[in-house]
Amino acid sequence: MSRMPIHSAEAPAALGPYSQAIDADPFVYLAGQTPVDPATGELVEGGIDVQTNQVLDNLFTVLAAAGLTADDVVKVNAYLTDLPNDFAAMNAVYKTKFAEPYPARTTVGVAALPYGAKVEIELVARRPR
Repeated sequence: MSRMPIHSAEAPAALGPYSQAIDADPFVYLAGQTPVDPATGELVEGGIDVQTNQVLDNLFTVLAAAGLTADDVVKVNAYLTDLPNDFAAMNAVYKTKFAEPYPARTTVGVAALPYGAKVEIELVARRPR
């Protein structure tokens, strides 16, 4: 099995020695994205709804570079710094970005995220047969 890196100049650059995504046909694994505005390199201002929207936009930009869409996502891992207070608002945005059947998902509370973000999300997508 070969691994091919996927990169989108329209998404925030990786913060360390990792790829934005790896194509391991038929699966594409996307690294976690935080709510960084790719134009400024800065964390977007606003609550969990604004941040979740930016994170998913960043991820969908990388998905598009792989030739995929939200409909190809099979697994999502979401990390929230304030799980009890932000879970419902994150879900409200999430529901607008994916269609049923929704991808499988794990949501975990964490102590901190890069740049002081409230949310980070990573995806796994599968190429259609």
